[in-house]
Amino acid sequence: MRIGLYPGTFDPVTLGHLDIIKRGAALVDRLVIGVAINRDKGPLFSLEERVEMIESECEALSRETGTEIVAHPFENLLIDCAKDVGAQIIVRGLRAVADFEYEYQMVGMNRSLDDSVETVFLMAEARHQAIASKLVKEIARLDGDISKFVTPLVRERLLARLGK
Repeated sequence: MRIGLYPGTFDPVTLGHLDIIKRGAALVDRLVIGVAINRDKGPLFSLEERVEMIESECEALSRETGTEIVAHPFENLLIDCAKDVGAQIIVRGLRAVADFEYEYQMVGMNRSLDDSVETVFLMAEARHQAIASKLVKEIARLDGDISKFVTPLVRERLLARLGK
C-alpha cells in the first residue's frame, strides 16, 4: 500500500489545500493529512477544530477519489511523522517561487534524516495560487468576502470564531 503524508497547519483549511489533497490522493492508496500542532504559529483554531474541519472536508473527497484520507495530528519532526504513519511519500503544495526555496531546504534536511521517504511537489492550480490561510484570516477579520477561498463550512466556522 502506497501511503502519502500531506503536512500543514491548516488554520483553516482552504480550497488550495483541498486541491492539493484531491490531487495527492490520486497518487497514493492512503493519504494522511498531518495536522501540525505548531504552537509557534499561534493558530486561531484549536488542534481538535482543525482536525475536525479536515475530516469533514475530506469525507466527500475520499469517496470521490476512492482513496482513504485521514487526519493525523503531529508535533514531532515531519520525517518522524512520516515514519509513524508508514508514509513513503511526503506531498507538498507549491504556490510561488518563495515556497520552492523553503521547500527545497526542507527536502534536503528530510533526505539527510531519512532518504527512503520521497517528497513530491504539486503546483496549486492557478485559481488557488494566491490563497494562504493567513491572508484568508486577515480578509475575514476586515469583513472581506472569503467565499472564493474556503468552503461554506470553513467560512461559517471562521466568521463565528471572529465574532462576525
